[in-house]
Amino acid sequence: MNITLEQAEKMISAAKKKSVELDTKMNIAIVDGGANLVAFARMDGAWLGSLDISIKKAKTSRFFDMNTGVIGGLSQPGGPLYNIEHSNSGLITFPGGMPIKNADGEVIGAIGVSGSSVENDHAVAEAGIAAY
Repeated sequence: MNITLEQAEKMISAAKKKSVELDTKMNIAIVDGGANLVAFARMDGAWLGSLDISIKKAKTSRFFDMNTGVIGGLSQPGGPLYNIEHSNSGLITFPGGMPIKNADGEVIGAIGVSGSSVENDHAVAEAGIAAY
């Protein structure tokens, strides 16, 4: 099972709402279970460089079925995943990517958010997840 476009658009809407509450502009990407882009939004004025980062956060989260911030902790020097960000044509290993799970706990996609501090990126991703 994969996330549907309707579900992805609902998540993007909630993420955009949270971005406005935080007074920031975000790039928001949703990928399906195969890490294929399903939906994307770039808020007016959001950083161009964050476009690719948001998509890579979503893909990174789906590739490993965990929050990108967790992968970041594991990929520090001396960590078990040190240098993993160089695999898979480049991964993003800081907060803002989260897996999307269905009611049975199966990962059906992921969200990636970029455009502000990592704390804001994570908060906006959480808002998107909550809308699922």
